[in-house]
Amino acid sequence: MYLKTLQLHQFRNYRDCLVNFEAPKTILVGNNAQGKSNLLEAVELLSTLKSHRSVRDRELVLEEASIAQIRANLERAYGSVELGLTLRSQGRRTVALNQESLRRQLDFLGILNAVQFSSLDLELVRGAPEHRRNWLDSILTQLEPIYAYILQQYNQVLRQRNALLKTLRRQEREGKIDEFSVREYQTELALWDAQLATTGSRVTRRRGRLLERLAPLAQAWHTNISGRTEMLEVKYAPNVSLEQDQPEKVQQAFLEKIQRRRIPEHRQGTTLVGPHRDEVEFSINQTPARSYGSQGQQRTLVLALKLAELKLIEDVVGEPPLLLLDDVLAELDLNRQNQLLDAIQDRFQTLITTTHLGAFDSQWLNSSQILGVQAGEIKRVAG
Repeated sequence: MYLKTLQLHQFRNYRDCLVNFEAPKTILVGNNAQGKSNLLEAVELLSTLKSHRSVRDRELVLEEASIAQIRANLERAYGSVELGLTLRSQGRRTVALNQESLRRQLDFLGILNAVQFSSLDLELVRGAPEHRRNWLDSILTQLEPIYAYILQQYNQVLRQRNALLKTLRRQEREGKIDEFSVREYQTELALWDAQLATTGSRVTRRRGRLLERLAPLAQAWHTNISGRTEMLEVKYAPNVSLEQDQPEKVQQAFLEKIQRRRIPEHRQGTTLVGPHRDEVEFSINQTPARSYGSQGQQRTLVLALKLAELKLIEDVVGEPPLLLLDDVLAELDLNRQNQLLDAIQDRFQTLITTTHLGAFDSQWLNSSQILGVQAGEIKRVAG
């Protein structure tokens, strides 16, 4: 797939901007806080309808404006596609495909596939488990758009169940609950238990299958980048056992663990069982990368994960996704830069942000379109 144009209207610090992409690689150069990352964020939103930098649409709309629009023309193997996303400072966002509004945002997902790699991705290794869960969910949403709906269902059940547990805990503390009320709560809780097991097992099984395919690709890349001196292991550690990838078995494991954790859940007033507590474990030469890996080792690990993402999405979708590199090349040594360059060549359209061109190998510069970014304005710097 190839992104031909990107048009931004009142998005972040862009009032009106049209970018034509004329080379396999586009380097966006400029000082910090000029809008380079904002442009990549717009592409990310078209890909996943999520931003890793913001959770509120009003933060994406130009100050004093009421709406922001992102439009793109994308060339796919089956033909050209026009994507449109309208964000509102107040109210719901809307999406359009080939200028026709879509009732379901789900139908917008999976059309533009992209892999983003930024300095923030080191949190994949050293950050909280939530970062690793979000990483898995982002990949799954692109490969299997229905997953976004499955995850939404699970989170709705989780919120309702947590609300019930908190209410029960509060009323017990205040002495406002009798034997009849307890039975009512237990009956309602049993209904949420069943839904948690059903929706949670769908999330857990899909995450497990994804890592089964992704881990060998990441291990192979890691071996190459490290010069065969280090062995990477990627392990899925689900909160609920995934010994057998069968819906009934996983649901039963959920319900059994819920029973075992019943007392702590009542005491804490929150759900302690389910994929919202999953973990992904990385180890290098059998040593946990999060605790003991050097910064260089951690960068190698993240680079291997991102290259594995590219390969997996290409294999599943049948077309190479876009690669978004947000101010990350300067942090890679020449060996890692060359590994990345050799991997993507001209197969993957790549958008790269940087504060200076001195960090780039001549190969990068010679095969790139170079655009300057200043205060939400874009201009060509060199051919």
